[in-house]
Amino acid sequence: MFSSLFTRRAFGSRIAALLPGIGLAAAARPLSAEAQATGGVKKLDIDGKPAGTGFITPLIVHNGVIYIAGIGAHSHNKAEFPKDITNHTKSVMEGVKTAVETGGGTMDSILQLTVFLASINDYDGMNAVFKTYFPNGGPARTTVAVANLPGDSLVEINCTAAVVRK
Repeated sequence: MFSSLFTRRAFGSRIAALLPGIGLAAAARPLSAEAQATGGVKKLDIDGKPAGTGFITPLIVHNGVIYIAGIGAHSHNKAEFPKDITNHTKSVMEGVKTAVETGGGTMDSILQLTVFLASINDYDGMNAVFKTYFPNGGPARTTVAVANLPGDSLVEINCTAAVVRK
């Protein structure tokens, strides 16, 4: 019974699975003084400046990955615009694009999106706008309908992207 747990193949596969989890590739890169002080985590506002002490950080960059908090239609755009899924999705996608670019990525470097819709009936309208932002194919995506969203938004998106430029 225990012999199958300790074969060379089993041992090798366990070690191979463990190495990425402990971040050995990231450990080989030297960190800047700023990165050393924060453990390599950069917490930024939407303008790319260090984030304040609020309980939600809009943008975090760590080990070449950009993590973006949920962006709703009124998160950064306080202008009044018609309350329809097309306008709300365009506003949110522009916010996502700004945040990803602020973190050093591009729309093509987005790895994963989670889309929250106030109504599942807006799914097709959201997709129509969504496609225009990803002409080279979209990222992995999950879409769910929720009871309500902050700011009376019809759509909110959070995402993860890769840093492709410094």
